[in-house]
This record gives sequence, structure tokens and C-alpha cells, in this order.
Amino acid sequence: MFSVTLKEIVDEFQLENVTNCKTLDNILITTPDVNRPGLQLAGYLDYFGPDRIQIIGMVETAYLQSLTSEERYKRLDAFFRQGFPCVIIARGLEICPEMMEMSQKYNIPLLRTNEITSSFLSNIIRYLNLQLAPRVTKHGVLVEVYGEGILILGESGVGKSETALELVKRGHRLIADDVVEIRRVSDTTLLGTAPDIIRHFIEIRGIGILDVKNLYGVGSVKVIESISLVINLELWDNNKTYDRLGLSDEYTEILGIKIPSLTIPVRPGRNLAIIVEVAAINKRQKSMGYNAAKVLHERLMTGFYREAE
Repeated sequence: MFSVTLKEIVDEFQLENVTNCKTLDNILITTPDVNRPGLQLAGYLDYFGPDRIQIIGMVETAYLQSLTSEERYKRLDAFFRQGFPCVIIARGLEICPEMMEMSQKYNIPLLRTNEITSSFLSNIIRYLNLQLAPRVTKHGVLVEVYGEGILILGESGVGKSETALELVKRGHRLIADDVVEIRRVSDTTLLGTAPDIIRHFIEIRGIGILDVKNLYGVGSVKVIESISLVINLELWDNNKTYDRLGLSDEYTEILGIKIPSLTIPVRPGRNLAIIVEVAAINKRQKSMGYNAAKVLHERLMTGFYREAE
């Protein structure tokens, strides 16, 4: 199970620490789900998730203001007694004295943002989905080619980094070299990035470590990219039959998601960068409904039947 500290969330969204809590680093968020406690403030506490961040907006604030001070104290006491990580007040709204008292009583931080509630809600859910997503590390290279995230895999020394460097020279962007951190952020989407310590660096045997961002400019790199195609590089095997038509689709499964994949044999004289570019364009064509291999196959079958007649 992955987690993110409340301090990281405060820094990411520049939240105001209203109660000046000193233990934000010790409060761990382990779920991407958040809650707007309308029902809970009204007194219904069944099925309440105490591990969720609580967000209070205009509606919840207006409801609390409609109560008497005694009733407000009673409702907030029952609510804060559940022991959730924190409360975030949206729209920069004023915080009633009873809520401040409950925050101190149960040692639950009160935070505040000036963002509107719906906007902040969507932003923090997106952030938590990324930070808490299931993940795996792959030995490979991730590049963006014509808007497609291409994960290049293969044995050490097969030419992955050299291919990525040539692609960068041709105007494409590097996301990660050698180590690719892959996160599953939804049932259909994988996002890849590089560990912070080696981000934007690439290793070329015989030369050493290169800083791609400094060599080719900020336009040559990217921090994160969705993975839409996997290319497996392998040394050419004369005893192996490789697909020459592309009629059958192959997939590589990562974190339970099947990603379209290709196996490209490597031998002297093959320009891998151009092959990867063409693979990216062909992948985009297929996603738009055009498959060149199937079109050629249909033409051949049509010609065959005409000759047979």
C-alpha cells in the first residue's frame, strides 16, 4: 500500500495550515477517495470512511451556520470523533469557533484553500490517484513520439538508449532512460515517469552519462507520459519467424492492463529510430480505424476471388 503525507499535499496545493499543526509529516493518506460530509454533519454517520480527507464547501458551511451554537457543537463533536486525517475548507470560507474547538479537541488539522470546491475536489482526486496508484518498475526507455508514449524494452546493450537519443535528435521527447516507473491510474491508463534522481539523464556506452535537457533544451524532455505502445527490441534470430504483415495484434500486460506491443529484431543496418517513428504513426492510424495490413489483405482476397470466377 502506498501513501502520501499530509505535508506533501499542503505543499502541492499551497494550503493554509489554519490550526498550525506541527505533525503534518506524520499523517499519512492511503486512499484517493475524499468526502464532502453533508450527511455526516446532518447526523448520519453509518458507512463513514474515516481514512478519507474531508472537504467542506459553501453548502456545508451554510448548513452549519443555520444551526444554533449548541446544535452545531453537538454535530461537529460527533463528526470529529470519527478520527479522519484532516478537514479542508474551500473558497477561503470563515471557520466557525465550534469547528476550531473540535479540531483542537481531537487533534485533527484544519486546512484552507481559496479554490472553489468542485475545482479543488477534482484536482486533489487526480493528484491522489497518481500518488497512490499501483506501480511497477521496468528496465527500459520511455519516449514520446508524435504524441504516443512508447515504452522500449529489451536486454541490456540491445540499443534502447541509443534509439532514444536518436529520437530526441529528431525532435521527440525523452521521459525516462534505464528505469521507468509505471503507475496504473485507471483501468485503462498507465503513466510512466523517471525516478527523480536520474530524471532527464541518459547513459550511452562509451560516452557515459548525458543530461538531455541541457544538451537539447527543455523541449526535448517530459516528466510523465501515458504508455500507448510497447516495443520489444531483441537481437536478430535467424531461426525465429518474425511477423511480416501485422495482421495479428500482440499485447504486453503491465499491472493488469494490456498494451499493444511489437517485437522488433535488431541487427546492423537497421535504423531503429525511424522504425519506432513509423510504429508510432501506424499505432495512431490504427486507433483512428485504419489498418494497412487488413486493407492489403482485403485487396488480395478480392483479387483472388475475381480470378477464381
